[in-house]
Amino acid sequence: MVAINRILDKTKGDRWIWLIIILLSLISILTVYSATGTIAYNKGIAVERYLLYKHVIFVILGIGMIYISHLLDYKYYAGISKVLMLVTIPLLIYTAIFGTNINDAARWVKIPGIGLTFQTSDLAKLALITFLARMLTRKQDNIKDVKKAFIPIMGSVCVVFALIAWANLSTALMLFGVSILLLIIGRISIKQILLVCTGGGILLLFIVFLGPRSETYKSRVNSFLHPELQNSDKTYQADQSKIALATGGAFGKGPGNSTQKNFLPHPYSDFIFAIIVEEYGLLGAITMIVLYLALLYRCVRIVTQSPKAFGALLAAGLSFSLTIQAFANMAVAVGLGPVTGVPLPLVSMGGTSILFTSIAFGIILSVSKDIEENGVNKKVIVGEIPAMA
Repeated sequence: MVAINRILDKTKGDRWIWLIIILLSLISILTVYSATGTIAYNKGIAVERYLLYKHVIFVILGIGMIYISHLLDYKYYAGISKVLMLVTIPLLIYTAIFGTNINDAARWVKIPGIGLTFQTSDLAKLALITFLARMLTRKQDNIKDVKKAFIPIMGSVCVVFALIAWANLSTALMLFGVSILLLIIGRISIKQILLVCTGGGILLLFIVFLGPRSETYKSRVNSFLHPELQNSDKTYQADQSKIALATGGAFGKGPGNSTQKNFLPHPYSDFIFAIIVEEYGLLGAITMIVLYLALLYRCVRIVTQSPKAFGALLAAGLSFSLTIQAFANMAVAVGLGPVTGVPLPLVSMGGTSILFTSIAFGIILSVSKDIEENGVNKKVIVGEIPAMA
């Protein structure tokens, strides 16, 4: 704890969020170390080497990204969001047409020269949330006007939702849900929001029944709703996850003693929560839930204390995105939802996810830093537009 306190003394922003980041990073390294043992063995290399090159470096880079992005005044992210949106939409289109197919989904773009793959939906989440925060802030004077506010704002939401949902429906649905929450906070008319939800529902049906992954989506939903009617291969991942949960007990089998990591297809990413529960038991599960709830609570405090609408909306959108994603991942692992490819934020193995999750944490801490530096403890002024937004 002394070492952690020394690290925290050199940072700015909410100290509790920094502590949560450090704890999640440590849990991530320990669990991924265990979960990658089998895959490293199959590749014929030492797990330490596999972990070092594939995960620890990204965790360190992620913490570095948090530190750098939290030093930047959050108001500058308003301008950055415009650039991100201009880059994101063409990238999503390119991914849908020419994306690298991994696990039967074209969600990745291969970076030339280095051979690494880049998941464009991670960039899209960050871009859309920051862009929505900016637009909702700037349009407050005309927030009920359909042409001046509603169409420009919803146009960006619908375009990004459709492009992501084509190959990654679960991520698109979570991002759409976060967008709706931001619209409510940003005082968009309830009638207009209902109209958006109706349009989103129609678009969802089209993608589920006519999209390129329609069979996969329908199969996963059917397997979740009627597991007894499915072949064992259709429910294999969910079954192995449940076994891990059931054998974990109150205190688990101990670090590195998971057996289901040998059977789960993605124990280091999509189903890492199941490995945590198997090795650390109910205590480990409660710890993870408390950490993400504590993160949400601290972020809500930042939202309520921010004197600028842009900062409040930015912190709200990013914190909702992180916590909804976390609980979606854990819900799938315990059988409360159909299987998806959603990682556990800052815990699952995956370079793109870790880096963009880290930037999101950094932006939240930037808002918190601004509050501390100005000694502000006021409620949100929704109509006040920051200079850089």
